[in-house]
Amino acid sequence: MTADNSFASQAYAILKKDLLSCVLMPGSRVAQPELVKRYDLGVTPIREALKRLEHEGFVRSLPRYGYLITPITIKDVENLYDFRIVLEKASVHFAIEKAPDCRLTQIQQAADFSYVYKDRGSYLDFLDQNARFHVSIAASTGNTKLADVLTTTLNEMIRIFNLGLDLRDSASEMRREHIDLVQAMSARDGERAEKIIVEQITSSRKRVMEMLVQYHAQ
Repeated sequence: MTADNSFASQAYAILKKDLLSCVLMPGSRVAQPELVKRYDLGVTPIREALKRLEHEGFVRSLPRYGYLITPITIKDVENLYDFRIVLEKASVHFAIEKAPDCRLTQIQQAADFSYVYKDRGSYLDFLDQNARFHVSIAASTGNTKLADVLTTTLNEMIRIFNLGLDLRDSASEMRREHIDLVQAMSARDGERAEKIIVEQITSSRKRVMEMLVQYHAQ
């Protein structure tokens, strides 16, 4: 890898992290010189990073200005959360039906995690653990397609989740939800487990919607 490619990769990683964690807020505008100064990485690495991020849909080029950080719309949130409910209810249902006890025990052991409110670095660590936790439930069903689709959906929702986490401190509540879920799954209580996962996703949707309303009102 050449030095230029190395700097471009570094710029891409830093920018993407700040996009996912909403340090670079959805709907805001940024100019390339502003980013060069902010990250101290040079014009070429920033330009190449922005090209990659535009291809991935995180930013949009604005003629004669710079870039728009792709907004998160209410419709985006509604569509993704509706789809997530379908996927995760199926994951929980089939995991209870098909997963061996040893797999459910492993999932239960991985359920105790949390984050530090207003610490964005902590948010990304939490969301990584959260994704692995939910995907592990899908994977325990033996349906790799279900696990793959859920992985893609959760990756698409990282920015959305970050907005919800910043609204208020829900760390203890979310930790309890995960623990309650795996306890119901380990007891093979499908009705209770599906109720918990739907309530958990609905609570997350509510937090994000509140944050979006506040953001658009500014």
